[in-house]
Amino acid sequence: MNKKFVSFITAGDPSLEKTKEFIEVLAEHSDIIEVGLPFSDPLAEGEVIEAANMRALANGATTAKLFDTLKSVDVASKLVILTYINPVFVYGCDKFFAQCKDSGVYGIIIPDLPHEERGEVAEYAAKYGIHLIPLIAPTSAERVKMLAKDGSGFIYLVSSLGTTGVRDEITTDLTADIVAQIREVTDTPVMIGFGISTPEQAETIREIADGVIVGSAFVKIIEEHGKHAAKHIRKFLKSMI
Repeated sequence: MNKKFVSFITAGDPSLEKTKEFIEVLAEHSDIIEVGLPFSDPLAEGEVIEAANMRALANGATTAKLFDTLKSVDVASKLVILTYINPVFVYGCDKFFAQCKDSGVYGIIIPDLPHEERGEVAEYAAKYGIHLIPLIAPTSAERVKMLAKDGSGFIYLVSSLGTTGVRDEITTDLTADIVAQIREVTDTPVMIGFGISTPEQAETIREIADGVIVGSAFVKIIEEHGKHAAKHIRKFLKSMI
């Protein structure tokens, strides 16, 4: 099985026009592209992505505008939205998932949606054929099989405790154990993310999972280079695959 590469950026940073350009650059070597819907209280995010959310909101990024942007993108990569449950409820569940389908979205990740409450959105995801992608953390070992069994599209396995952000060191012993548990109950691909920012880290992850997710590193490049980030994204992307 070919190992997958999943990239992430925050929509609207520095503008939605640039988000479209960055998605097209990422699509050159990404199997899946996660696009973060800006939210004022992104609990799972570290400082880098949280700051990107604030910049995007200040620049006028909204749910409706994100869908318009995704509709204008023509890429072979699968598109995934990462959001929190509040924007989905505010927009309206049926309308949100209908727009996901119309925008060519493959799946959705909702970090603050408890498994016990996933039924509130699962019916709409199923109605419009959108994968509800679970987040599984190292702290959820006792629940891992239940979480994995109900997931679809792919499983986002968190590499370490805490929020997102670049890390100097990635520990894989516990993560490898969780991958093994997941594979006992499902053949849904397992992608590992949170803190992966070097080719060496990515290669280590590929040895135990079906793919690697890189997010904060791309968002940091955009923070540093703004509207001129495309060439820097492309250079970093090539180094990671």
